[in-house]
Amino acid sequence: MEVKGGFWGPRFRTNRDVTLWHAFRCCEDTGRIANFSRAGGFEAGTHEGRRYDDSDVFKVVEGAAYALAQQHCEKLDRYLDDLIAKIAAAQEDDGYLFTARTPGRRDREIGARRWSHLRASHELYNVGHLYEAAAAHYRATGKTSLLNGAVKNASLVCRTFGSAEGQIIDVSGHEEIEIGLVRLYNITGNPMYLKQAKFFIDMRGRVDKRSRLYGKQFQDHRPVVDQDTAVGHAVRGGYLYAGVADMVASTEDRDYLEAIDRIWHDVVESKLYLTGSIGQHGAGEGYTGPYELDNVKAYCETCAAIALALWNRRMFLLHGQAKYIDMLERTIYNGFLSGIALSGDRFFYSNPLACNMKFKFNRGSLTREEWFDCACCPTNVVRFMPLIAGYVYAICENSVYVNLYVNSTARIELPGNVVKLTQHTDYPWTGDIKLILEPQERGRFTLNLRIPGWTIGHPVPSELYRYLDDVFINWGITINGCRVNEIPTEEGYATPRVGGW
Repeated sequence: MEVKGGFWGPRFRTNRDVTLWHAFRCCEDTGRIANFSRAGGFEAGTHEGRRYDDSDVFKVVEGAAYALAQQHCEKLDRYLDDLIAKIAAAQEDDGYLFTARTPGRRDREIGARRWSHLRASHELYNVGHLYEAAAAHYRATGKTSLLNGAVKNASLVCRTFGSAEGQIIDVSGHEEIEIGLVRLYNITGNPMYLKQAKFFIDMRGRVDKRSRLYGKQFQDHRPVVDQDTAVGHAVRGGYLYAGVADMVASTEDRDYLEAIDRIWHDVVESKLYLTGSIGQHGAGEGYTGPYELDNVKAYCETCAAIALALWNRRMFLLHGQAKYIDMLERTIYNGFLSGIALSGDRFFYSNPLACNMKFKFNRGSLTREEWFDCACCPTNVVRFMPLIAGYVYAICENSVYVNLYVNSTARIELPGNVVKLTQHTDYPWTGDIKLILEPQERGRFTLNLRIPGWTIGHPVPSELYRYLDDVFINWGITINGCRVNEIPTEEGYATPRVGGW
């Protein structure tokens, strides 16, 4: 998949050339990378910063891997090799990796011993991002240097947590490891990691299995299969629901699928901002309740938009319905992109819909900032931006789904055929889209073209928002210059059959 020009081409290039290196420099300047060197004995000193800072480095590494996959850069490849060596040195012999503990730091944020304060320590959250980074790096380079460390750590987690005698029955306060474990399962084929992801999901809200629960703020107030509303921290929740969707895709667990279906409807019907983002100030970076959508106090964290996009893309993969891509599209163009300046080196942590020039919504500022003490959003931007290219198309058997309209060229592999698919478009500035299909072999396949919900009067896939006047765009399709008058539609897609060459 190659994106050039159009709306997204310059933004992908800026992310690769500016945002990525800006994030690495900030991780260096703030001691985030030095923490690995100190833990590994490469340099003297103790840990500095926050307990979750390891995750920032892992997210930037993940983004760097995607950049390498799109365009090889010898400088970036060498930089990653050097950084991964520092990460490997910081890992303890049994696979444990948490730089806030390894250099001897002890405080209430990380607990007196391993795994003793999972509600807030971020031990498992951090390594979840390690697993994602390792999977991305392996796919991009074929190198196992980071993957080996991730597997070693994940194997330790699998030995440590479970229902067997001597194992710990607990969950991470901040969800993410569930996604990472499924990524490792998909890379290695080892079912142990999928089983472990399911264990962590199964144990949320299980008062009958655990000595204490963390409560609604952590989506840990009742078992996930019994939940029907989005509560608590919006980023944590989004990562949990995405992780559940990943697990469902591999296990086909209907109870969990029905649960995240219910929660999705709750969000889009009562807790969603028009920009496709979520969360309010004063709600612990999360939800205050249905229809409480104040513009000035909107939190709409950049990470929350990313989590919502990750979740919706997975919901599409489970259901094949365009409404999930409608949500994804609204989120990436509005809730996500507002978090990064066109220059690529200034960020919003939160993205309200209004500003009264008094409430300093952006971590004490009214303007975008180059970095934050809690830098989850800038580093999340680095890894998420290139992922968007992978959301443009999807394949199911002999069908191609065109989900996003992006100026690009892609190689689509179908059963018995390969199709080069080129898009020429300035979307979203205009609605003109030209698709050129060049199959290698004569044959037939189904082309599913998403009809954006906003063109048929549905700005979001619920009744939460509507146009003041009925707005319907007179969309149409021409094939080889001839307008097609009758095209079947299914689940929000126009489905002309293409073939016969």
